[in-house]
Amino acid sequence: MTTSFDLIVIGSGPGGYVTAIRGAQLGMKVAVVERDKLGGICLNWGCIPTKALLRSAEVYRNFQHAKEFGLSVEGLSFDPEAVVKRSRGVADRLSKGVAFLMKKHKISVIEGEARLEKGATAPKVIVKDQAYEAKHVILATGARAREIPAAGLKGDGKRIWTYRDAMTPPDWPESLLVFGSGAIGIEFASFYAAFGVKVTVVELLDRILPVEDEEISAFAKKRFEKEGIKIMTSTEAKSLKATATGVEAQVVSNGKSETLTASHAIVAVGITGNVEGLGLETLCVQVEKGHIATDGHGKTSVAGLYAIGDVTGAPWLAHKASHEGIICVEAIAGQKPHALIKERIPGCTYSHPQIASVGLTEAKAQASGREVRVGRFPFVGNGKAIALGEDQGLVKVVFDAKTGELLGAHMVGAEVTELIQGYAIAMQAEVTEHELMETVFPHPTLSEMMHEAVLDAYGRVVHV
Repeated sequence: MTTSFDLIVIGSGPGGYVTAIRGAQLGMKVAVVERDKLGGICLNWGCIPTKALLRSAEVYRNFQHAKEFGLSVEGLSFDPEAVVKRSRGVADRLSKGVAFLMKKHKISVIEGEARLEKGATAPKVIVKDQAYEAKHVILATGARAREIPAAGLKGDGKRIWTYRDAMTPPDWPESLLVFGSGAIGIEFASFYAAFGVKVTVVELLDRILPVEDEEISAFAKKRFEKEGIKIMTSTEAKSLKATATGVEAQVVSNGKSETLTASHAIVAVGITGNVEGLGLETLCVQVEKGHIATDGHGKTSVAGLYAIGDVTGAPWLAHKASHEGIICVEAIAGQKPHALIKERIPGCTYSHPQIASVGLTEAKAQASGREVRVGRFPFVGNGKAIALGEDQGLVKVVFDAKTGELLGAHMVGAEVTELIQGYAIAMQAEVTEHELMETVFPHPTLSEMMHEAVLDAYGRVVHV
C-alpha cells in the first residue's frame, strides 16, 4: 500500500468518513485509519442501531394501542433476540455502505490502531509498525462512555452495562437502573420501558435532560412517568455493585440515603474523548478535560494536526462531527468556510416522546441580557397530531424582542426530531419573525405547530 498521502484521517465515524470523502472530492489523496468497523461507534454502536431498537419499541407500543384505532391485535409478544438482530443488521448494512463509499472515492483504508510520531510537515501515523506520512492529519477518534470507578459506575458487561452492552444485552432485564438522564440514558430507559421492564432513572442534577429548556424537560418528565418510568432527580449515586441476583446501588436524595435494587443497571453519566494511546503527550498536543483543544477550523496546537467531532468536546453529536470535518478539510484546501456556530446545531433525543432543540433556552437567552419574546403551541391544538393519536407535546420558540431574531426552538412530542430542522434552517438563514409568520405551512401537518408557536410569540396564535 502507498505510504504517502495528502490527508490521513484517523477514525471512520460520521466525522471521519465524511471528512475523507470531502477531501477526495477536493482532489486530495486520502487514507482513513480504522481500528474496528467502518462507520465508527455512531453507525455500529450508537446513533443508527439505537434508532433501530427504538423503532421496534415504537411499533410494539403502537400495537398495544391498536384498539384506539379500531384495530384488533391478539397474542402480542416480542422476541428480544430478534429485536437486537434487526438492529445489528441495520448497522452492518450501513457499515458496508461506508466501505462502498471509500472504494468509490478511491480512499485507502488502513486497518489497525494509530499512534502519532513527530514528522516533517505533519505528524507521522504509525499503524502496525508501518509508518505513513501525510501533509495533513485529522483526528476523528470519537469518544466513549464516561465511567466513575470510585462509585462503581463502571460497566462489567454482565449486570452493569454501558450503552454498548445495552444494545446487545446478554440477557433481558426484569428491572433496570439507569444512571444519567441525558439523551443516551433516556433513550435506553424509553426503549426498555416500552417492553415492560421496570425502569428507574437516577439523575444527579435537579431535572432530567439538563441541556434542554426547563419547560420542555418538565413536560418530558411527566410523559416518561406516565409511561411507567420512575425518575429520581437531585440524587447522587454513592456506590453501585453487582450481586448474585442483580445490582444494588446506594444513593442519596435530599440528604437521605436509600438502597436501590434491580436486575441490571446502565451507566450513562457522560462521555470522554478517545485521546489515549495516540502519542499526543509526546507531541505536546493541548488536551483539556479529556478533549483535544482546537480553533474554529479544527487546528490543534501542533502544525499539520487537526481534530474534529466528539474528541474535541461538546456537543457530542454525529452531525456536528460531519460538519466540523467538512469545515476543517475545506480550510486545509484553501477555501474560506465559516467556523461552526455550535448554538445552531440541533440536538435530538429519540425517546417516547421525542425531544429536539436548537439554539438558546429561554433561561440562557435571558441570562445573556436579552429581552425575549416566547411563543408556545401544544400538540393538542393540532389536527394532524390528534389524528395520529399523538396529541401530547409542546413547541416553544424564543425570539429577541428587539430584533426579531430567532434565538432558540424547543420541542417535545411525536416526530419533533424531524421538525426541528425547519427552525435550524431559519436560524442559519437569519430570518426574523416576519419571514416565519409569512411562510405558508401545509395543512394538515405537525409543522403547522411551528408556525403557530411563532404566531403565539407575537400575540397572533390562531388555534388555542
